[in-house]
Amino acid sequence: LQLVESGGGLVQPGGSLRLSCTASRITLDHYAIGWFRQAPGKEREGVSCISGNDEIIGYVDSVKGRFTISRDNAKNTVYLQMNSLKPEDTAVYYCGVHGVVTTNRCHGFGSWGQGTRVTVSS
Repeated sequence: LQLVESGGGLVQPGGSLRLSCTASRITLDHYAIGWFRQAPGKEREGVSCISGNDEIIGYVDSVKGRFTISRDNAKNTVYLQMNSLKPEDTAVYYCGVHGVVTTNRCHGFGSWGQGTRVTVSS
């Protein structure tokens, strides 16, 4: 299993980015997928996750109303749309699989990709 994240970059506060998570060798459509981030000097934090049947979606409080997770099975990709970005969103973002999804917590995920860096700065 190899996950690949993409879509990061440098954006000004208030801007938007869309991150993508895709995989080779497996299809993601029945897997729980989680987006996590790790800022310098901080622990990895669950940002958003979606259950394998798409019935449960979770977001950490700090991104609710700004970030949206979605899945495109035809493209074997899970997206994280990030709007109204803030400097505190700056981090390396990772996607993982096989975790537990609740409406406000994502945990137990693994098989991380290499990450994609998001920098929010003016």
